[in-house]
Amino acid sequence: MTARTVSVVIPVHDDAAELAECLRLLAAQTVTPLEVVVVDNASADDSAAVAEAAGARVVPEPRLGIPPAAATGYDAARGEVIARLDADSRPGPDWVAQVTRAMADPRVDAVTGAGYFHDLPPVLRQIATVVYLGAYYVLTYLALAHHPLWGSSMAVRRTTWERVRDRVHRFDDVHDDMDLAFVLGPESVIRYDRSLRLAVSGRSVRGRAQLARRMDRAVTTLRLNWAERPPWVRWQDRFRAVR
Repeated sequence: MTARTVSVVIPVHDDAAELAECLRLLAAQTVTPLEVVVVDNASADDSAAVAEAAGARVVPEPRLGIPPAAATGYDAARGEVIARLDADSRPGPDWVAQVTRAMADPRVDAVTGAGYFHDLPPVLRQIATVVYLGAYYVLTYLALAHHPLWGSSMAVRRTTWERVRDRVHRFDDVHDDMDLAFVLGPESVIRYDRSLRLAVSGRSVRGRAQLARRMDRAVTTLRLNWAERPPWVRWQDRFRAVR
């Protein structure tokens, strides 16, 4: 597999400054992806213009929310592998190359990385990374019976996305990355890859209202997906798949 088979999808809503930096870092990659797809999610700022100026393909999605925007981007992607960043993701120069390497095994359905908050004070940065992102990985792993996905640095095979695209929830009350991981299920091969670690903004952990909103989305995502397949069934299916 070559990097020319990788589409990078970035959903954005009124985040032109962060998007410009993300696109600048993508332009400096050691290998060039097939395309960069920026999903303009009803932005009122210059996000679409910034994307076009950087040479990205802009796809509109008027339904507000990351879940519909991300899904629209995946639908539009042309590459064999659909890599995903957020507008505030800060990929290192070899991020696309590492995605290509991680997805070279045809058995792998999806890969995911981890991250840290680059714009928090050093001590708070460490605490937030361990408590927030660490807890997300551990608790979601237990809920899923397999590795979770983290939307700021992940990739999914296009054929895998096409297999599950009609089952994901495309509205703004869920975490789209967690929801996709639930839909993929224990029968899919999802790998965690440390080389996909990158920096993101700490704004997602600033303020009680932001944290409460993210918690509400997590509860909704769990409720919707556990209604179809509760955790004990998921773990049973995981053990069957391993055998």
